[in-house]
Amino acid sequence: MCGIVGAVAERNVVPILMEGLRRLEYRGYDSAGIAVLDNDAVTRVRRVGKVQELQNALDETPVHGGTGISHTRWATHGVPNEINAHPHVSADEIAIVHNGIIENYEELREDLKKHDYTFTSDTDTEVIAHRIHFNLQKSGTFVDAVKATVAELEGAYALAAMSTAHPEELVIACIGAPAVVGIGIDENFVASDVAALLPVTRNFKFLEQGDIAHVERKKVTIWDVDDNIAERAVKESELSADAAERGNFRHYMQKEIHEQAAAVARTLNERIANGKVLDAAFGPKANDALDQTKGIHIVACGTSYHAGLVARYWIEQLCKIPCTVEIASEYRYRSPVVPDNTLFVTISQSGETADTLAALRAAKEMGYVSTLTICNVPECSMVRESELVMMTHAGPEIGVASTKAFTTQLAALALLTISIARRTGLEEKQEKALVAQLSELPGLIQQVLSLDASIETLAEHFVDKQHALFLGRGVQNPVAMEGALKLKEISYIHAEAYAAGELKHGPLALVDENMPVVSIAPDDQLLEKLKGNLQEVRARGGELFVFADPRVQFGDRHGIHTMRMPALIQDFQAPILYTIPLQLLAYHVAVLKGTDVDQPRNLAKSVTVE
Repeated sequence: MCGIVGAVAERNVVPILMEGLRRLEYRGYDSAGIAVLDNDAVTRVRRVGKVQELQNALDETPVHGGTGISHTRWATHGVPNEINAHPHVSADEIAIVHNGIIENYEELREDLKKHDYTFTSDTDTEVIAHRIHFNLQKSGTFVDAVKATVAELEGAYALAAMSTAHPEELVIACIGAPAVVGIGIDENFVASDVAALLPVTRNFKFLEQGDIAHVERKKVTIWDVDDNIAERAVKESELSADAAERGNFRHYMQKEIHEQAAAVARTLNERIANGKVLDAAFGPKANDALDQTKGIHIVACGTSYHAGLVARYWIEQLCKIPCTVEIASEYRYRSPVVPDNTLFVTISQSGETADTLAALRAAKEMGYVSTLTICNVPECSMVRESELVMMTHAGPEIGVASTKAFTTQLAALALLTISIARRTGLEEKQEKALVAQLSELPGLIQQVLSLDASIETLAEHFVDKQHALFLGRGVQNPVAMEGALKLKEISYIHAEAYAAGELKHGPLALVDENMPVVSIAPDDQLLEKLKGNLQEVRARGGELFVFADPRVQFGDRHGIHTMRMPALIQDFQAPILYTIPLQLLAYHVAVLKGTDVDQPRNLAKSVTVE
């Protein structure tokens, strides 16, 4: 969640650190800070709120230095205030920034108090700073002090530290959280995300779990978890420095909604040919793994979890094999039974989601036939650690509320479904028909996006509401769940989704004229059942907002607002296409309410803590 940027150079690194923080704003944060070494002294500036608040402070009182670290914090230990903001210091000699959680910080804190260390914050991070200072009194070098400290820490973290006694070096360590070293010319950089450093370098060393890196201007030395010198290859990032610009759109989320036709096209590009899905899309070892697959276990969080729920309908219908879908944070703490020849699938936009990454690492020891990650970030931990990979190629997604990540994940899962179904009896004619449906998606997405202005008008009905219900049946139920999640994430309206058939088992008690009810009504085999459920809503005075196939008739009666989707949407296309108007609805409601669309309160883009 938090963002780390650091640099060692001959030039003033403050502009580099600040630009890096701006590029990490999408991850979500509540405070920001910077520390540089100037004349062998630590100069630190911290502010609550946006990175611009920190920039304003630096404009008033400029600081300079060739070695520095910076941070955007998302609070875990201690409230969001300037005292708890990073960087943290010890004895004005050690400065540190830190992502993650130290589970044994209280024990270390009490021990440090016995050695006369004074604490000024409520964070677990300050413990690390003091511990490094404590160990430096006994160690020969700064690197040794950090190594000794890391050996004492329990938890998941990435940290970057600097010392006045070693003014032209940084030490970075990670376990359970991502960290990279950016390679420059006579200057080097560190960060939690390559996006932060793209203006200054495209060459990176990706640290592995337990790595500790000593970063100097002209040299980088890395030790692995066993304290052996480790060679980590320099890789050139595929991202462009301007990929995260907003362009002419008011918000990143708006831009990303309107990018979905192109994003889905990229997901499908070079993965289908001559009416077939190409197995190589999942990696060179995919053929053997998919041939053996007799069941699928999908693990994910949030929006990615909803994508998995959609895929379960497809997989069980077309592949005729069992598919289970679990929330990653729950999977980690039970003892799942793994049937023979089960494929383990993780889904994540960032590829760094802590619970999903931990589930992947656990699964690799549990006898699955293989592990597959569906992800959007090529340099992430899940991609590096999974045996099979399918990149969604959605492009950078900056808005905290995922949009194009979800639809491209669904496109990737559709490809996986077809590839496995071919092995379990799907005929060539059927595969061609399904591939044709996928090929039509970019054009159909553009048609759905043409509803934008009408949905903006529809959004006015929600501005003064406090609650909303979303209803779907069958494969559209997880789409309703995703729609409710989008509305609550960015408009702060309490929204919940239910399988429409569950209304009479409790949620119907909530329905009145103040409870808008949003429903998805494709012309499928469950339509008549859905109509009956919606009549139950109208009978209780509920106002209906229905996104429907043009062939579906609800009448133009009072209390029913019908938004017509493009004609001839087929079953395989419907979950992707019916998602988009729900995204637009949430977006326009949030804009009308004046919330922070791209960085909603209390949320972060990359959830790298448990």
